[in-house]
Amino acid sequence: MKYFSAANFEKLQNIMYVKHAAKGDFLFREGDAADKLFYVRKGGVRITKLSESGRSFILYLHQEGDLFGQMDPFQDSMQSFSAEVTADCEIGVIQRKDLEVLLWQHGELAIEFMKWMGLMHRMTETKFRDLMMYGKPGALCSLLIRLSNSYGAPTGDHVRINYKISNAEMADMIGATRESVNRMLSDMKKEDAVDFHNGLITIKNPAYLRDICHCENCPLDICRM
Repeated sequence: MKYFSAANFEKLQNIMYVKHAAKGDFLFREGDAADKLFYVRKGGVRITKLSESGRSFILYLHQEGDLFGQMDPFQDSMQSFSAEVTADCEIGVIQRKDLEVLLWQHGELAIEFMKWMGLMHRMTETKFRDLMMYGKPGALCSLLIRLSNSYGAPTGDHVRINYKISNAEMADMIGATRESVNRMLSDMKKEDAVDFHNGLITIKNPAYLRDICHCENCPLDICRM
């Protein structure tokens, strides 16, 4: 895993136990005890947040190789989000008590873990910035850039997002309606910035997207799903 050295990641793997989950299962829900971290060995997971009105917002899409979870400095903290399996998963689970012993024993690992937590915090900050600062068009353009960084594959001068995502799901990611996402994507296609084929989105003019969302050229470790 790129956030940890090979030796330190092996130490983390040694305290993981394996959990299998099917598509549609929840690894945890809002209000559950926040006492574990999760490492995606296979499959996919999305992190969601339920609004007061009952609408579910999608905050993260985790894929193979991602480590995630809420690890607060408080012993009785509760999950602020839910984790839903989007593709049959094999998950490595790290219990808080085991992690605390490991970090206490290995100072270098503790430093790398703090850097990883800082990176996750920065990623969350930038996502909320994109949602709040530049309107729904800016939020959608930022989402498309993040999707291309996480799932993109070059196709000539363009980038195809190899992840099938519906307009309704994109609406849930930026707090918009499906109809408004339809309109914005149609406008982008008219500007020759994006194209659609077989349910996949192709980014044809990333500079157009970056201009609308006032892209700050964040590192790829931050500008991702």
